Amino acid sequence: MAIIRWILGRIILLLNFVFSPSGTKRSAPEQQKIDLATQHLSLYQYEACPFCVKVRRAIKRNSLKIELRDAKNNPTHREQLLTCGGAMKVPCLRIEQQGEVKWLYESNDIIQYLEQEIVAA
Repeated sequence: MAIIRWILGRIILLLNFVFSPSGTKRSAPEQQKIDLATQHLSLYQYEACPFCVKVRRAIKRNSLKIELRDAKNNPTHREQLLTCGGAMKVPCLRIEQQGEVKWLYESNDIIQYLEQEIVAA
């Protein structure tokens, strides 16, 4: 089963590379405003997870600069996700606002948050 997952993961990464979305073009001040809004965000993810790929594609499509944290291969990020986020589940968006930290799971919820709270703001 692990071999099948590894092969499928590589196929997902290849297709994502080949059909990578182009980013949104904005004026420099608009992009700077978006970049400032994303400074407090980080995405805990696995490289070949299809739901993580879905979120990363939305990030790229919207030209967002969000720190990606590898929760599979980096023990520090994995421990932060488990301890602070409460579950070893990816993708997970860590949102820091006014000193409070919120952990948002589920790819559709993450994409909706990014498009409504960051891009549309």
